[in-house]
Amino acid sequence: MLSFKNNKKPFMAKFKLSTFAMLVVLLLLAMSALPNLYPNQSWLYISAAPHSKIQTPPSTNTLVTFLNEQGLNVAQAYESQATINVLLNEPTKSAQAQAAIKAQYANTQTKIVERATSPSWLQSFGLSPIKLGLDLNGGVLFVLDVDLDKAIDEQLVSAYQQAKSIIIKQKAHGVKALQTQTGFVINTLPNAGDKLTPVIKELQSRFANLAVVTNNNGTVKTAQFSYSEQGRSAFNKEVMSQTLTTLRSRIEELGITEAVTQRQGKQRIRIELPGVQDPTEAKRIIGATASLGFYQLKAVGGQTFNLQTGGTIKLDPVPIFTGEHINNAHAGRDDWSKPLVQLSLDSQGGDAMSAFSKANIGKPMATVYSEYSQNAKGEVVKKSEVINVANIAQHLSSRFSITNMQSPQAAADLALLLRAGSLSAPVTIVHEQTIGPSLGSENISNGLAALMLGMGITLAFMAMWYRRLGLIANVALILNLTSLVGLMSLLPGVVLTLPGIAGLVLTIGMAVDTNVIIFERIKEERRKGRAPYQAIEQGYKQAFSTIFDANITTMITALILYGIGYGPVKGFAITLALGLVTSMFTGVYVSKVLSQSLYLKLGKKSGVSTDA
Repeated sequence: MLSFKNNKKPFMAKFKLSTFAMLVVLLLLAMSALPNLYPNQSWLYISAAPHSKIQTPPSTNTLVTFLNEQGLNVAQAYESQATINVLLNEPTKSAQAQAAIKAQYANTQTKIVERATSPSWLQSFGLSPIKLGLDLNGGVLFVLDVDLDKAIDEQLVSAYQQAKSIIIKQKAHGVKALQTQTGFVINTLPNAGDKLTPVIKELQSRFANLAVVTNNNGTVKTAQFSYSEQGRSAFNKEVMSQTLTTLRSRIEELGITEAVTQRQGKQRIRIELPGVQDPTEAKRIIGATASLGFYQLKAVGGQTFNLQTGGTIKLDPVPIFTGEHINNAHAGRDDWSKPLVQLSLDSQGGDAMSAFSKANIGKPMATVYSEYSQNAKGEVVKKSEVINVANIAQHLSSRFSITNMQSPQAAADLALLLRAGSLSAPVTIVHEQTIGPSLGSENISNGLAALMLGMGITLAFMAMWYRRLGLIANVALILNLTSLVGLMSLLPGVVLTLPGIAGLVLTIGMAVDTNVIIFERIKEERRKGRAPYQAIEQGYKQAFSTIFDANITTMITALILYGIGYGPVKGFAITLALGLVTSMFTGVYVSKVLSQSLYLKLGKKSGVSTDA
């Protein structure tokens, strides 16, 4: 007969408190998992194009009739605030419908928008389903190559041009800059005095990674400028970091929130855009390498640029400011309805613009647009042209406009690129893969079928082999899966992929393994003659260190996979790591509370023996 007379009240108070805390955690995780029962729907939003002469799209009935005739059956359609909202019977055909509407109605714009279907009370808590990866939701994969060698060459050319400008600015007579294959040199003629040192100091202040080797051969001094291996490494690191930041900003500007952007290898970047059914716009914006600079005209010692309207012009090689100082940019129209881009500068750019415009009222300032492209030989070349030359009519500050844009679309694209930032190195899309939403849906079905099959076999085995304790393990296993799904839905940045579903299956196996270790220890304690409740207490206590060590080693592996992997490998690592956390919680703590509760209740009645 079991006895619970000694220290019963303190024990029961502690037991109830821990049970309450456990229930609160399980309830919160179950709530965050609920939205996954209500998958998002892909809706079509059709409205008039921003710069179209037609202010309203076609009527709802006309649009529905057109889509039905194309075999794209409409499930629901209504108009709201000059926008027609359409849901197809097969949402996976939304991209096909978007293309058909664009071809038929040129003056409309169509967007594919994911809308939540979960109850409003769940949405009020900010809860949403797990973000699905590329292989489950469909979408586009880009692999971009960053031309670091070209970026180095461009940096050296810029340093050479600025060296010539510094020499003229400092009036360093007898000092001359000459280009070489590896960089450039600055020579001083005999009797020129010590005019080289100030030039070197100012140049190094502008280009921190530029190495200089000086040579004093009698009356002639020479400074050789190039990039050392260490300088190249530091420069490449800066370029890759800046490129990643800029690409992420561009993706955010496109309204894609579940994108994965990460470095792959030495000079490649992998971009996954789940849910993107039309990759055309994303490809145009992501692959663009446009940059903008504002220059002063300089007839003597200037750098030659091509005018967009034809001809050439000489400008100071050192810009007044560049696109990196632009805080915001919006496309608009001037008083004559011509497209323009309105700019807002940061404090540094605003100060530079204020100082320059104040000293040059009535004088011209040029806007230079630069873009990398591939020529007929496949070589990456930089094309720079002056898109605007305008006289400064008044003292400008941090807000002004670029006029004479070619088209509204060109103005909108330039504004987007300026908001997101320009790229300091040319990027080339070397691999592009589009995964249709129907294939993603098939992957989900197959993955869930494998998950359910594995879980069903596991539940049946545990129930038959361990009987009463097996039922407790099965409850803990279901709570583990619920907690894991809830945790993945709750944490930002977690994306479920097809290998992630494999991680879910593996998590189930590891959770069962935890219970098997514990139950075998309980059996050993029962064979020693211990009472059921004492056997449970000792079984969990003795098994904990073994379970903890096994999970720690697996966690280390998961963290390494997450750190060095990408794409599917990273998705598997995330699911595995989170699964280890929930397995420890449900397999050790929750199942222990359930076991103690069961045998505590039975122990109050009589000294029953366990059938474990």
